[in-house]
Amino acid sequence: MLPMRPTTFRRLSSVFWLLASVLGLAGCTLIPEPPPDPTRYYVLTGPAVPGEVAPSPGGLRLGLNAVELAPYLKGRAMAVRRGANELAFNDYARWAEPLDAAISSRVRAELLALPKVARVLAYPFPFDGERDFYVSIHVAQCEGAEPQPGSGVYAARFAATIEIIAAGPEARRVVRRVFTAPEAPWDGRDYGALVATLSDAVSALAHEVAAALPER
Repeated sequence: MLPMRPTTFRRLSSVFWLLASVLGLAGCTLIPEPPPDPTRYYVLTGPAVPGEVAPSPGGLRLGLNAVELAPYLKGRAMAVRRGANELAFNDYARWAEPLDAAISSRVRAELLALPKVARVLAYPFPFDGERDFYVSIHVAQCEGAEPQPGSGVYAARFAATIEIIAAGPEARRVVRRVFTAPEAPWDGRDYGALVATLSDAVSALAHEVAAALPER
């Protein structure tokens, strides 16, 4: 076998590296760029909670307990009801913050804007804050709903139970009522519109709490 000439070896090496470079560039162009993340995050809208609020003279002093959610509402994926016993969760439409904290914050902001309310202390309560009543909210529904038999439209649904308990050594429940927001139409696709409708329902819930507050 004849030895390979240096010039031939150099030519073969150049061809090899040229082919490797071409294949490398081709490989780079064949790998597609990752698609953008389709996940969207949503927040309830409403009045912001003021940092410092001057107490209204003679107004009610409230303690707002932690909002309780139905277990299926505790995740971040938004729920859509398909029937009486079936739910679907959209992993690409998610709450940007815990739903219980969001509802509590917006109800508190609405109550603080009322002349009849002096202050609203949110759970966990400070030791030195006196309270006239405690407000508890249990949210049973906060979701979209697919068309039901006899209905051709999607809807937004919100329902909650309100309890008001008098503070003091003989604490007693003075109010218990169920609040159900009127169903509002939804197109089944625009989750921003769904959240806007649910935000209106939370605002209506706060007004229902205000209307249920007894006189001190």
